Amino acid sequence: MDQFRQLQAFVAVVQSGSFVRAADKLDCSKAVVSRLVLELEAQLGTRLLNRTTRRLSLTDSGSDYFERGRQILDELADANAAASATTAQPAGRLKINAPLTFGNLHLAPLWGEFLKAYPQVELDVTLADRVVDLVEEGFDLAVRISAATSLQSSSLVARPLSSDRAILCASPTYLQRAPAIAQLKDLAQHSVMAYSYWSAGDVWTFAGPQGPESVTTHPRLRANSGDTCRAAALADQGIVLQPGFLVGPDLKAGRLVEILPHYRGPALGIHAVYPSRKHLSGKIRVMVDFLAQAFRQPGWL
Repeated sequence: MDQFRQLQAFVAVVQSGSFVRAADKLDCSKAVVSRLVLELEAQLGTRLLNRTTRRLSLTDSGSDYFERGRQILDELADANAAASATTAQPAGRLKINAPLTFGNLHLAPLWGEFLKAYPQVELDVTLADRVVDLVEEGFDLAVRISAATSLQSSSLVARPLSSDRAILCASPTYLQRAPAIAQLKDLAQHSVMAYSYWSAGDVWTFAGPQGPESVTTHPRLRANSGDTCRAAALADQGIVLQPGFLVGPDLKAGRLVEILPHYRGPALGIHAVYPSRKHLSGKIRVMVDFLAQAFRQPGWL
């Protein structure tokens, strides 16, 4: 126990830059902090800190010891947080961001079930298709849908929930009156309803029989809402490239028809994204587990 307190004191001094601030952080006196660090140095038989009247600095031994000591304390804090999450009832406000259409179609029906299961959690749900900055905007968790390899931020943890693909389709009426589509390049001559947030812009790429193929489209309509693109397609105005979770029911009912089915649209990954694994709160942990279970067998696949 004494060595643990010594390590706490030493790491706090280094992180705060002074014995006084370390004492405030540990809720004890400066004399206690100083004694603990001196005892640690004596026990190790080496000086960890260079002390002057103006500043503190780490010795070579102190630098190595600090890095290892900080890691030990961080791992202990993580273990405590994980244990608390499994025993304590999740509580508090959980701020979530999700895409507009997916949020309305596939998340909204789940919130009531979650609230019943966790009565002490409050949900604050914001639906927007733009990519929010979780830390800057104060979100605990986001559901993101993107090309399977596009989650590149090393600062975020992404847990897969499900998958989908973008499907090229149009209404039967539009296809009857428009020029025939025999090859992918024929799309360049057609009316297209384009989703503004599509990462590749007007260039649509598919996995074709001979490998990847791309075509540059010429949108007649652009919208930052997949629902708007779908509505225009249902009104016989052109072709859309939209996820199965949105157009799947229309394809099954015959309101839309898949075009060039031997060309596979981009794979989409559906993830729960949160800032860090460290000190993960119980409310985030249970929400991620809840969503993973809910989308284990999604209806659109």
